[in-house]
Amino acid sequence: MNTRSVRGVVAVAASLCALAGITACNVESDSDTAKSGASASAAAAKDLKVGWSTIYLTPSWMQQTLRMLKADVDKLKAAGKVSSFKTFNANGDTSQQISQIRAMIQQKYDVILVDAGSSTALNPALEQAVAAGITVVAFDSLPTSKKVIRVGTDQKAWGSMMAEWLAKKLNGKGSIIAMNGPAGVAVSEDRWSGAETVFKKYPDIKIVSNVHSEYNLAPAAQAFASAYSANPTIDGVFSQGGALSAAALQTLIKQDKKLVPVTGENYNGFLKMWQSKQKKGFSSLATAQPNYLAVIAMEAAVAKEEGVSVPQDITVPLPEITDDNLSEYVKTDQPDDSYPINELPQSEIDKLIGK
Repeated sequence: MNTRSVRGVVAVAASLCALAGITACNVESDSDTAKSGASASAAAAKDLKVGWSTIYLTPSWMQQTLRMLKADVDKLKAAGKVSSFKTFNANGDTSQQISQIRAMIQQKYDVILVDAGSSTALNPALEQAVAAGITVVAFDSLPTSKKVIRVGTDQKAWGSMMAEWLAKKLNGKGSIIAMNGPAGVAVSEDRWSGAETVFKKYPDIKIVSNVHSEYNLAPAAQAFASAYSANPTIDGVFSQGGALSAAALQTLIKQDKKLVPVTGENYNGFLKMWQSKQKKGFSSLATAQPNYLAVIAMEAAVAKEEGVSVPQDITVPLPEITDDNLSEYVKTDQPDDSYPINELPQSEIDKLIGK
C-alpha cells in the first residue's frame, strides 16, 4: 500500500461523535459548504453528501489517495453532482471505524466510501448502510460483504506474482524474510495468502522470519533490522509494500551487505534505490495499488446514484514494474514517499464502472 493535506476538523465532528458514542471521531474535511461555483439548479438536481471512512490516514499512500480523491470531488462539485465530502479517520481502530460508519448512517449520507480495517468486522454496519438506501463503495482494503460495491486489485494475485518471481529468482531454494503489513488488515492478509500458496510449492525456500509492520518507513526499518540481525544470511526478501521494501533495501545498503532480491511496490524511495543499484546487480519486481482506486470508487458511487448499473466487483489490473521498464516509473524529482502512477483516463474509468 501507501502516499497518499488535510485541512482541519470541521464543526460537524462533535455531533457525529455524539451520535456514534465515541470520544475521538477524527473527521477531516474538504470544504463542505454547498457547491460554490455550481449552479443552484444543478445542486438541487443531485445533492450528494459523501463520506470516506478510512482505517487510517498516516501512510503516505493514504495521503496521496486523499489528495487525488479531493481533486475528483472538486470536479464533481463543479459539475453539480456532489455537495459535500468528509473524511473519517479511524486511526487504526476498527471499532471506531464501525462507529463512524453508523454515525454517517444516522446523518443520512448519500454515499459512503470505505477503506476497510477488517475484511469482516465492518460488514454489519456496511450492510445497515445499504439497507438504509446509502450507496456504499469499498476500495483498496475490501470487506467481504457482497452487498457493497467493491473496487480493488486482486490482492492474492499481487502476493502470488511477487512470490513466484522471487522463488524463480532464487532457483527454488534459499532463506527469505517476509515483510507483511499490519496483522488483520485485509490487504496484507490477502497478499500473504497469495504468496504463501506459492511458497508451499517450493519446499527448499525457508521463511526464517515473518514480520508485520505498518506501511511506513521508520517502523518497517526497525522491524526489518531486527529480523535481519537474527538472520543475516538470507537470500531474498518477500515484501508486499513499498515502504517495507525500501526499509529492507535501505538496511542492506547502509550495512554494506549483499543486495539480495527484494520484491516491491511503486514507492518512489524504493524505485530510486533500485535504479541506483541496478549496475551492482540488484533486481526486483514491483507492482502498484493505484491511488486512482479511490477515484474509480467515487465515480462508481455517483454513477450508481444516477441509475447506472455498476458492477458489484470492479477489478483493476495490476501493473508490473520490472528491471526493463523501471525508468518509466521512477521519478527522481519527486519525494521518496510518493507513489508514481499515471492517472487512469476517464474513458477507462467509465468502462470499468459500466457507463
